[in-house]
Amino acid sequence: MNNIAWIFTHMWQYLNSHEFLQIVMSSRFLLILLVVMLSYLRHLTYRSMFLAAITNIPGTFFHELMHFTVGLLLYAKPTTFCLFPKKVGDGYVMGSVGFRNIKFYNVVPSALAPLLLLVIAYYLDKMFLQVTSITIWGYLLYILLQTILIENSIPSPADFRIARRSVLGIILYLCLFLFVVLFLNHRF
Repeated sequence: MNNIAWIFTHMWQYLNSHEFLQIVMSSRFLLILLVVMLSYLRHLTYRSMFLAAITNIPGTFFHELMHFTVGLLLYAKPTTFCLFPKKVGDGYVMGSVGFRNIKFYNVVPSALAPLLLLVIAYYLDKMFLQVTSITIWGYLLYILLQTILIENSIPSPADFRIARRSVLGIILYLCLFLFVVLFLNHRF
């Protein structure tokens, strides 16, 4: 029994050693492998609606929270916030946010709000390993969080359909985007 404890202790020390962590953190291959494994494991749960709901709740929470927050800030008046899957036709809707004051000026940003998760993921990338002790568990947590944020930052097909309905909103935000780009380009 002492030999097994000794092996696990030394293996744990090696996994948290600076040399091993440097190898793991500098290898793009291992990073991609970890992300693909996480995605594969998540998709294995789709055989069971219960397991799929459990594994998707963290990402669904962030995705729907972005809809809710942007809708709240732009006065779309969120009314419902659901994290649990509902059967709709042949498929499932993993989560939803309902609004009661959708207007041309708030429909596009409210529908495409999950894209803000990319900004959060970017800053998490810049700051996480600076404020967290670098261990193998810290690195795995970083990979898990980044995978959840980036994967759930993609608006759903329903989100894109809702955004496309507001031609006036699309024109408004394209003009705003062009103004900002031209202003920044002229300024610098």
